[in-house]
Amino acid sequence: MAPADRDPLLLDAMLGTLATYLRMCGYDTAYALDRGVEDDDRLRELANEEGRRLLTRDASLAGRTDGAVLLESREVTDQLRELRGAGFDLGLPDRPRRCGNCNGPLRPFADGERRPDYVPDDLTDVDVWRCRDCGQCFWRGSHWDDVRERIESL
Repeated sequence: MAPADRDPLLLDAMLGTLATYLRMCGYDTAYALDRGVEDDDRLRELANEEGRRLLTRDASLAGRTDGAVLLESREVTDQLRELRGAGFDLGLPDRPRRCGNCNGPLRPFADGERRPDYVPDDLTDVDVWRCRDCGQCFWRGSHWDDVRERIESL
């Protein structure tokens, strides 16, 4: 399934680490605490208003929300395994698409654009992307490789 064809997601407050992984996999992933939302009814409203599929560890909330996915595991690797078993495509795209920090769309780094100090100097031959919303930069480095290995080992 291509990232554009994937359901946009809303993750409850117990799934913050999972949000980063799903964003790296190209999913449009809103996280409840990024929105300042913890109330179950407000989560349900937000999922409905934005056309997002709710992922939660709360059985009661999942049972009251159409299309919700209930995750039973606490550990992110096990949560990823549950999602893969539920039919979620967890492959990393060829290039990063979503900001792992805020979920904003990424754009290629413009020629001549000044790179922030935290981008290593030796990345001259590596593509860098910038979040359109928060400005953070991303590249396929060791973290990208670690995530790919974790996902492939599921």
